[in-house]
Amino acid sequence: MPEQLSLTLPVRPALGRDDFFVSPANVMALGLIDMWPNWPGSKLLLVGPKGSGKTHLTHVWATQSNAVILDARDLSEDRIPDLAKGPVAVENVPDIAGDVAAQKALFHLHNLTLAEGNTLLLTGAGEPNHWQLELPDLQSRMQGTTVAALEQPDDILLSVIMAKQFADRQLTPHPDTIPYLVKNMDRSFEGARRLVEALDRLSLAEQRPITRALAKRVLDATV
Repeated sequence: MPEQLSLTLPVRPALGRDDFFVSPANVMALGLIDMWPNWPGSKLLLVGPKGSGKTHLTHVWATQSNAVILDARDLSEDRIPDLAKGPVAVENVPDIAGDVAAQKALFHLHNLTLAEGNTLLLTGAGEPNHWQLELPDLQSRMQGTTVAALEQPDDILLSVIMAKQFADRQLTPHPDTIPYLVKNMDRSFEGARRLVEALDRLSLAEQRPITRALAKRVLDATV
């Protein structure tokens, strides 16, 4: 069948509290998020693999606390006084490894936010002692912060995550597709994201529904 052009629908992630599926892989992290505003030291590190739900939980918390969310790479010194006036979430902290100016800005934001009596949520993949931050004072602040860890998914969570990702893309796979994928895929959040993205592209290109047969083709192509 010749490849056809088709309309690509926007991906709209559902990031509300009711959209967050609780499982053994994330229940402890969610419990720590729910402890706000009684976090030790008024701050929390939310860590986990890519795609594990860090951004989702950050939005859940921001809705609850009326916090500002920004990426660590977008932080600058001139924004710090305004940001520190309320709760703030800084995502992807490990991404500023090698950027000393951004690390200094985050260090000043950390200190001023806490001095103002507000709370700070920081996110990143992996343990903070592996973030390779060059600023010793910032690294010590990160290592002295309570960690809420998201773990790799079990079968149920992986199935729910893939179902949510399909729904975010306004896609409805055949009922036996997700169980087949979970049984045969690379068992990770990132693996789930890549498979859903690949199935979306192939389904659009060939104007075919998302079935087990289509899933097998995508899985075979990744081996």
